[in-house]
Amino acid sequence: MRFGARTVLAAGLAAVLAVGGIAAALRTPGPAHAASTMTDASGRALVGHGFNTASSSKSAPDGMPDFTEADLEAEQADTGTDFVRFLISWRKVEPEPGVYDQGYLDDVAERVGWYSERGYHVMLDMHQDLWGSGITPSGENGNGAPVWATYMDGYPVADQDMWELYYLQPGVIRAFDNFWNTTGEHPELMEHYANAWRAVAERFAGDDAVVAYDLMNEPYGGSLQGPAFEAGPLTALYQRSADAIREVDSDSWICLEPQALGFNWGLPSGLGRVDDARDGDARIAFCPHLYPLPMDLGDGFTGTSRDLVETTVAAWRSNTMRTAQALGDVPVILGEFGLDTTLPGALDYVDLVYDMADASAMGVTYWSRDPGSWGPYDADGEPRNLVGALDRPYPRAVAGAVSSWSAEPDELTLAFVPDASATAPTEVYLPASGFPDGGVVEGGDIVSWNSHTRVLAFTVEAQDAADAADAADAADAADAPDAAGAEVEVRITPN
Repeated sequence: MRFGARTVLAAGLAAVLAVGGIAAALRTPGPAHAASTMTDASGRALVGHGFNTASSSKSAPDGMPDFTEADLEAEQADTGTDFVRFLISWRKVEPEPGVYDQGYLDDVAERVGWYSERGYHVMLDMHQDLWGSGITPSGENGNGAPVWATYMDGYPVADQDMWELYYLQPGVIRAFDNFWNTTGEHPELMEHYANAWRAVAERFAGDDAVVAYDLMNEPYGGSLQGPAFEAGPLTALYQRSADAIREVDSDSWICLEPQALGFNWGLPSGLGRVDDARDGDARIAFCPHLYPLPMDLGDGFTGTSRDLVETTVAAWRSNTMRTAQALGDVPVILGEFGLDTTLPGALDYVDLVYDMADASAMGVTYWSRDPGSWGPYDADGEPRNLVGALDRPYPRAVAGAVSSWSAEPDELTLAFVPDASATAPTEVYLPASGFPDGGVVEGGDIVSWNSHTRVLAFTVEAQDAADAADAADAADAADAPDAAGAEVEVRITPN
């Protein structure tokens, strides 16, 4: 939910949310980092580092982003990405009730293949903004839901200068109310939505590149807001969709988003826990978005705005960690954050968010891969200032449980508990700007270095963890953790 300029809605909420964000920050902090991460087929912790691809797909007749395989080649070379939040839409998956468009899924699969060939992992995001294109006759405002699922019951939708103000229009509110069955008139709509997810999961269950499904972009409750919405119909939809997915796919991760209104600005969530019907450990993840209100209002990251944003980010982190804990100590991915990077202090804000995510052991997908002032490239495909900011060292896959990492231009420090059962080595990405000739691993043994992908692979023996623990507390062996539970810190510097 992005605001390009000051609006009546945002201005009216500004004072309330500033106070609420500060109050949230003063509460008892949540855990320091996510208790778990997504894992790959080798049992390694996955760290997503990539983009949303892309806003251009929202209104395209074929539902595909304005994005080529050559664009992906440039992105990987310039920023070392390994993950994508790929936008799909209900309107294309289910163009008629109960009819699933395999041609559209073929188009999605083709692009997933581009990512797969380059070692990426893909999260499919069922995207919506303002419900769907059926909210106005022109079809140019909302996106996501099919027209046949849009029931406004004669309520009006007046033209708005700012797109976000459509959320306040009676017809848009009514469309959401009918979907959530707040009206009691359309219980079938959530079932259709869950079955659409079943169709997507059935198609991609055997695709190793697709690791996650983001069930709904930025949910909006219509006339029902806050904890009543999140703990009620939103959690019910997630449970229904998760159950439908598990009928055909027992391995992919299922990502839950909170209500966007409020949480994106640093306020708490009332989202309920979702059970996972798969055998073995649950594969549920929490994938919220971060858009501090001053940034939504179009401010730069300077002065008073900077102070408010820093407070918001701290509150958002605490509330995110608390929610992930309440959902069952689930992994966290920051599914969206971004801004106009021509604003004063913009890249400092980007660094702040990535540093926060690194310390919290969460992956990030930046909004978005579209060209322009928010993206990494201009309209001619030339790199912008964001490329340098996002081309940073990070752990791609870790053979163990990750606690945190910290990145400097020429140093990466990774804290994790090694897992001897992982069947592949730890991999880190090292940008050419800080690591022209690769890296040296202090505390690990190098397995390989790929100068093209700039991926360094190394191992850390579990016994090394025990030795470190023994050295720290040699006088009291009874208090020393066993090898499986001892954390190590690995430091990678330029070769």
